[in-house]
Amino acid sequence: MSPPAFDPFGELVPTADSAAAPERGSNWLKSAGVGLFWGLVGVIVLARAMYFEPGAFSFGQAVAWAQGLFGLL
Repeated sequence: MSPPAFDPFGELVPTADSAAAPERGSNWLKSAGVGLFWGLVGVIVLARAMYFEPGAFSFGQAVAWAQGLFGLL
């Protein structure tokens, strides 16, 4: 066991073991934030594509593309 460490103001510095518990929550929160960010990016890009090019994205074209993709499989 290492001796206790103190900061310049005399407060006890927590050891590495006590910092392990918040790491799980931090990783989960980071993953959720990254997923939310990229999800919003995708929604914004699709909305802009549909707004600026109304004929570029249609449901019929999407269905035809999906059928062609499944036809190749």
